[in-house]
Amino acid sequence: MIDDLEYNTEREHLIIPEYGRHLQKMINHAKTRETKEERNKVSKAIISVMGNLQPHLRDVPDFQHKLWDQFFIMADFDIDADSPYGMPSKEEIQARPETLEYPQNHPKYRFYGNNIKTMIDVAVSWEEGDLKEALKFTIANHMKKCFLNWNKDTVEDDVIFNHLFELSSGKLDLKSSDEKLSDSTSLMRTKTKYGNTNSKSNSNKKNNNLNKKKYSNNRKRY
Repeated sequence: MIDDLEYNTEREHLIIPEYGRHLQKMINHAKTRETKEERNKVSKAIISVMGNLQPHLRDVPDFQHKLWDQFFIMADFDIDADSPYGMPSKEEIQARPETLEYPQNHPKYRFYGNNIKTMIDVAVSWEEGDLKEALKFTIANHMKKCFLNWNKDTVEDDVIFNHLFELSSGKLDLKSSDEKLSDSTSLMRTKTKYGNTNSKSNSNKKNNNLNKKKYSNNRKRY
């Protein structure tokens, strides 16, 4: 009996381990069937078993298509069976995805973020008018807020205007404008939906703790 023991390290590699070794053996058995009719019959039975093992996939679109693709993958694309969706190509399944392009931007003022350059480019492309003027001040206020997130001290509007002028290559100029940006306190003010309730709950907890301490101190001990 000891000689008949099998270890997983000595067994066949599982292509999709989630289905287990018994299902892999069933697929290997289906590959050995001589007639195509037999192979189709066994393959459909295996697909039904796979569906029972993966009930969470029933709500996924093309559930059966996914099971058949996994069936052919586990068969190493070496089984002559009829699928309602056709056999996928091995090259298509094993093809590597294309390299994801990541923007390699190195802005001079990183605390403004990468999106600010896109906003500035959009503002530059607009025609002169009230909308463009409003957009310029919106961008400047956003830059001021980003600056204050990076540096908690106050910042003068002239600094923001100079940075905007520099980042837009001189195309967005607010240095001669008399209008001021939003106040620093209003930009840094955070409004949360449950901010007041949290503060109230914290104060209630503190009061309850104080009352417990007073009660414990005044309680008579025998």
